[in-house]
Amino acid sequence: MRRRDFIKVIIGSAAAWPLAARAQQPERVRRVAILMSVDNSDNRANYAAFLQTLQQLGWIDGQNVRIETRWTGSNTSDIRKYATEIVALAPDIIFTASNAAMVALMQATHTVPIVFANVADPVGAGFVDTMARPGGNTTGFIQFEYGLSGKWVELLKQIAPGVTRAAVLRDPNLPNGIGQFAVIQSVAPSVGLEVTAISVRDAGEIERVVTAFARSPNGGLIVTGSSLTLAHRELIIALAAQHKLPAVYYRRYYVDRGGLASYGYDIVQQFRGAAGYIDRILKGEKPADLPVQAPTKYELVINLKTAKALGLTVPPSLLARADEVIE
Repeated sequence: MRRRDFIKVIIGSAAAWPLAARAQQPERVRRVAILMSVDNSDNRANYAAFLQTLQQLGWIDGQNVRIETRWTGSNTSDIRKYATEIVALAPDIIFTASNAAMVALMQATHTVPIVFANVADPVGAGFVDTMARPGGNTTGFIQFEYGLSGKWVELLKQIAPGVTRAAVLRDPNLPNGIGQFAVIQSVAPSVGLEVTAISVRDAGEIERVVTAFARSPNGGLIVTGSSLTLAHRELIIALAAQHKLPAVYYRRYYVDRGGLASYGYDIVQQFRGAAGYIDRILKGEKPADLPVQAPTKYELVINLKTAKALGLTVPPSLLARADEVIE
């Protein structure tokens, strides 16, 4: 080989070494931070579905992604503390599933991408600019449009026609608590129902106010969506049974545990959808360009055992419409 050609080969090989070294370097491990609310079997199941979907999309904890999870409970100060802690980890993206957590995260960062599920009215709460074009660092999946709240009023009257008064359990400190009650209040007169708001703050207050409400006849309950009603769900179900109050809930897991009826969204579908959005953002898309999505399916669940215990006969037309009837 001529000296000139030999030098060209050596130089070409040397130039290729950095490229080969870069090709052999492992992919950067991404950090996904998760801020969950109440630690219970239902949320654990949702969390498992979320992680399973991430794995199916190729994101394996300990390999190409590191997942940091904090369970906050329903205490506001704890939620703020963990939100600050999560942001301080400098994650590539954050996932959460409650309005209260979103409020805390939005106070902690305006730059880290956030994907949410199970959130009500993100536009009204200021989390996004619009549903179609979120515009900032957040996007995700909403619980329902406020109009769904009126369906709970209609369902209560259909399943318990004798009810003329309803106590509405809601969190007054969140926009969705106010919004849900506003719709319920507007629909109630059309079906002959008088509604009273019950603020959900702690177990003692719930028990005291529901017990006082139950002293008058023809009462029922409507339980709206919030982390506080979720945290106190066992107490609420027990009080409804104790005082013979027909109750309608926003999610099926209340009915699985003895509640009368629910009409609401499939939350597992939301957690899986959120995992899909995280996959897309980690691959380069921006939250601002991913539209906020509403549920595409709602399910009606009725517990016949509870209906019988309350002395109610569920109309056949309502049973026919139910997605599931618990015998």
